[in-house]
Amino acid sequence: MIRKIGFATIWVGLAIYAFFLAPPNQPDTFELIKNLSIGEFDGINPLIVALFYIMGVWPIIYSCLLFFDGRTQKIPAAPFVALSFGVGAFALLPYLALREPSTTFPGQKNAFLKLLDSRWTGIILLIAAVLLVSYGFSNGDWGDYVHQWRTSRFIHVMSLDFCLLCLLFPALLRDDMARRGLNSPLLYWVTALIPLFGPLIYLCVRPPLVEEQTMEAAST
Repeated sequence: MIRKIGFATIWVGLAIYAFFLAPPNQPDTFELIKNLSIGEFDGINPLIVALFYIMGVWPIIYSCLLFFDGRTQKIPAAPFVALSFGVGAFALLPYLALREPSTTFPGQKNAFLKLLDSRWTGIILLIAAVLLVSYGFSNGDWGDYVHQWRTSRFIHVMSLDFCLLCLLFPALLRDDMARRGLNSPLLYWVTALIPLFGPLIYLCVRPPLVEEQTMEAAST
């Protein structure tokens, strides 16, 4: 219950901060989002470009855990994951508040789950993240980013959202490791403490889930 109250409190606090305490919206926010979405980057700080697309990588990272976790929950994970592509942690926090701890995966994996469970998915996401971070850090203007963080609600809240997604990942990590028979404190802390790349490394090295039917066949 304390866990549920904690996530609910974070969600309410985030909403209050984003709408009432964060910097105001700028007149060009919609135009900025449109240009980022269609790949028109002229005049946009590469740090903002990298952050925007990394925020599209994060929901896929979470999908690689949530769709397996959701198999045993009373609430489906899919709606929360879909919304997270638009609003990030705002969508995932209610799921974290409502879910129950679960370390099992009943049934079989369909093609979609096999894709999410594949190490190649983690490797592709890791390569994409490395390219985005390298592009942002090598070409970005930190002074401009700090100015936009202080004056633009979109940049400010997106940055906060990134930090929250880094901090919230361990809430699902321990159950996913148990689901796969992993007992490695080192892997847990590497994944939990390294922002973005820790979860990506985890997706690259974790063993695939064993399907329930396969386990039964093996036991016979």
